[in-house]
Amino acid sequence: MSTKNRVWRQAALAVVLLVSGCTTSTDDPAPSSSSPNPLASLEHQVQLFLDEGAVAAVVQIRWPEGEWSRAYGVRDLETRTPAQPTDRAAVASVTKTVTAVAVLKLVDDNLIGLDDPVNDVIPGFTTSLTPPAPITVRQLLSHTSGMPEVTDALPKDVDFRPVLAQTLTMERGLQLAGTLPWSSDDVGSFKYSNTNYLALGLLIQTLRDKPIVHVLQEDVLGPLGLKNTSLDRIDPHETGILHGYVTLRGELVDTTDNTFLAGNPAGGAISTMADLNLLMAGIFQGRAVSASSLREMKTSRGFHPYGLGVWEHADGCSEDSRHEGRGGFWDYQTVAVSSADGRYQAAMTVTTPPMPTELEDPSTQDKRDDLNDRIESTLNETLDRICKPAN
Repeated sequence: MSTKNRVWRQAALAVVLLVSGCTTSTDDPAPSSSSPNPLASLEHQVQLFLDEGAVAAVVQIRWPEGEWSRAYGVRDLETRTPAQPTDRAAVASVTKTVTAVAVLKLVDDNLIGLDDPVNDVIPGFTTSLTPPAPITVRQLLSHTSGMPEVTDALPKDVDFRPVLAQTLTMERGLQLAGTLPWSSDDVGSFKYSNTNYLALGLLIQTLRDKPIVHVLQEDVLGPLGLKNTSLDRIDPHETGILHGYVTLRGELVDTTDNTFLAGNPAGGAISTMADLNLLMAGIFQGRAVSASSLREMKTSRGFHPYGLGVWEHADGCSEDSRHEGRGGFWDYQTVAVSSADGRYQAAMTVTTPPMPTELEDPSTQDKRDDLNDRIESTLNETLDRICKPAN
């Protein structure tokens, strides 16, 4: 399983999209660049996703002179209502970027330091888990705590539905991870683990003395203007929701209900692509945390291109790096990218082609990881075409 795309969660050709529905949310023209149409390659790649069975895709691109949004495919395979640019989707580990901002605001408010140990601060940290050493806030944010991955402790039954029917609370997540060994050899090395951000959620709750969802709304989502983002349970009957699917023993299963991850600070957010771009713009324009915290957030250490809640990617238009939130379930893949100065953003979510989970067919996880990588490449290549000056 790729460290860039830890997953919390080929249908028959009969359910594969044959025709895509496209909608544009703005009349802004395509940005000028050295190529005739810098968005043409993006649209071609999205069409390939649809041809391969993706149910839907939603994209938004922002640059200094404007923005461009488009939706492709359908919201669900039952009504086949065309997807819209304003549709929401579960964005998985992009949630970690939101949570990281909330943690850095704790640091800015002098409630805790990045290099302070959390062993005696986070409830249940030393009783549910067996940390082999003092673990710091920075290690949790950067996935260098060595903490076991909570999903490795879940049942491995092919029929995943009983597991997804129970909410994975932060407390239960730590208890499950505590059933796995935590080696001192792993402390200080990069090891992507969702459990880190469950622990950080408990840290936020403890120091703010408020439920995590309230803190994220008050400290991050509200101030940055994200009006269509929440950590609530999805109502599958709500309009404006992209439906996700997998197959189970050849039968199509709608997995839109997010009971398992509702309220989860590691992967429970539901959002629009416009909101994700607002998030990334707010962070990298310096409107979310202090300048010193932003520098820490953007700084990768060691051999893995991961800072504090964001991935790092080369920027084809500057000597700086772009920064990304990346997330994937069995049923959705999402990437949100920003330039380091916050002037350019791109976000895309793709409803994955319905296929078995890796519990039934281990090869499918590589397919999902590959889709996430292709989304990332497509968005970065598009930004390269937009921001390069014309010849």
